Amino acid sequence: MTTPRSRLGGILTVFGDAIAAAAAVSEGRQPRAKNLRGLGIDPRQFRTIRL
Repeated sequence: MTTPRSRLGGILTVFGDAIAAAAAVSEGRQPRAKNLRGLGIDPRQFRTIRL
């Protein structure tokens, strides 16, 4: 069973990963693999996308 605190921590982690990935893409660079995996995105697959 998850506690409300751990659930909130998970949500904040996902938002942090999304912000980091979006910032990297907007700056024209590859997001960190850790951030992509946190969003459920395969980093190898992401590299095949043309930005």
